[in-house]
Amino acid sequence: MTLATALAPLQTSVFTALNGAASLSGRVFDKVPEPAPYPFVSLGAISELPDDSHDAQGLNSTVTVHVWSKAASKAEAYALFAAVDAALDRVALVVSGFVDVQIKHTQHQVIPDPDPDVTHINAQYRVHMTKENSE
Repeated sequence: MTLATALAPLQTSVFTALNGAASLSGRVFDKVPEPAPYPFVSLGAISELPDDSHDAQGLNSTVTVHVWSKAASKAEAYALFAAVDAALDRVALVVSGFVDVQIKHTQHQVIPDPDPDVTHINAQYRVHMTKENSE
């Protein structure tokens, strides 16, 4: 049995879901261009832990999403995060090669940035999924 990994299809699915939200479209980046066009959302780390059942390979993944703003107040970053959360939390995410995909917001925090003009929100989403049976 080969190791189940969802790194690439999960990233693609999250990216697609975020860009599908009208208020986020065109503001979501896998690799942020320089200079960055504020405000924007960037995809961060994805981690995976095996979560197999007796007869199927499963994964518990954590997806990190970052929100960035340079507005005078934090309100813009908060609104952008709300759009991220609406696009991801408890939605029917389709991940190629996997079934029973469930995504849930687990935490977020506003992180001080070295640039005092930047508001940075770091959010994590837990994803549970089972590898499709290829037999």
